[in-house]
Amino acid sequence: MDSQGFALGDKVMLVDRKKRRYLIDLVSTGEFHSHAGFVPHLDIVGCLDGAEVVSTKGARYLVLRPTLEDFVVEMPRGAQVIYPKDLATILMIADIRPGVKVLESGVGSGALSMAMLRAGAVITGYELREDFANRAIANVRGFLGEQALKNYHVELRNCYDGIDETDLDRVVLDLPEPWLVVPHATQKMKRGGILVAYTPSITQAVQVRETFDERWTSERTLEVLHRTWHIEGQAVRPDHRMVAHTGFLTVARFIGDVQ
Repeated sequence: MDSQGFALGDKVMLVDRKKRRYLIDLVSTGEFHSHAGFVPHLDIVGCLDGAEVVSTKGARYLVLRPTLEDFVVEMPRGAQVIYPKDLATILMIADIRPGVKVLESGVGSGALSMAMLRAGAVITGYELREDFANRAIANVRGFLGEQALKNYHVELRNCYDGIDETDLDRVVLDLPEPWLVVPHATQKMKRGGILVAYTPSITQAVQVRETFDERWTSERTLEVLHRTWHIEGQAVRPDHRMVAHTGFLTVARFIGDVQ
């Protein structure tokens, strides 16, 4: 697909000379407008990844097919999304792979859902707010396509009240009080299953850790810091700004009753 030209309905990332990025959906009558004129969407149709288009005022834009990282940062959102640096780490520490059965509570705008679905997970999502649930489903459909919804089922319900699903391989939580869900997860997870909780504050992470009993093992809490570097010839230094603290990730494995 990536070797083909862009078609109507595709998502496109336009990048200007100042590296500003603009995410658009190609439609037959669409136009991308900025202070530097406009680009008809039909000028982009047929272009290959990495082509350049020119606006009516001579501004040049690089045309790229957006990555998942691009989409997560630029996509429509209701709730605050989990940053790509944390999404990648969650996929690794939760060992998200094809076929794993995941309960995700607090789906927000669907960023984590998309990352896990593309890794092959089968997800049941619990979400309190209907507008967030609808936005998450729309974002999943918009980036991954209609077929992704076969493995994505979102319910309007409160995870604090309990979990209906059984034989869960993974439980992934983005909630204010994830420690209230741990007892429910203990009743519904497979032995060897993994729970991950994303929390903004360390006190929340501490409360999650205090909830784990002898039926859990390999507990740890971490945060991910993302620092880019300025490299221009021999002038090399860390960039002045970095994506530092966004949240804490607490992970543990469920081993069941000790024999």
